Amino acid sequence: MGYIWLAFSYHQNVSNKNDFGICMFKQVTNIPCPSCGSTRSIIALIHGDVLGSLKWNPIGVILMLGMVILPFWVVYDKLTKKTSLVQVYNQSETFLKQKSIAIPAIILVLLNWMWNIYKGL
Repeated sequence: MGYIWLAFSYHQNVSNKNDFGICMFKQVTNIPCPSCGSTRSIIALIHGDVLGSLKWNPIGVILMLGMVILPFWVVYDKLTKKTSLVQVYNQSETFLKQKSIAIPAIILVLLNWMWNIYKGL
């Protein structure tokens, strides 16, 4: 679904220049969520605008990396009958649950959220 949404948004962005979004949080509160602007960030990356991508939302860079890497990883695991992606996911989850990692990560998300509000997304 993420690829379909990106294709739809890319087409909207290129052909109509409309600001079409489906963020439920923003629609209800009129305040952008921490991930608002991620689609536009990915579209900026597709156009080669790394700085613009980071300005829209730094989370978009992480999402783009996942969208590029994860499908190949899933296919690799299926072809080799391995579960390396699941193992890395579980290890990442355990790592992120550590207070010394979770607290700075939460602070970064909150700072990103304030950045989105400041920008008026």
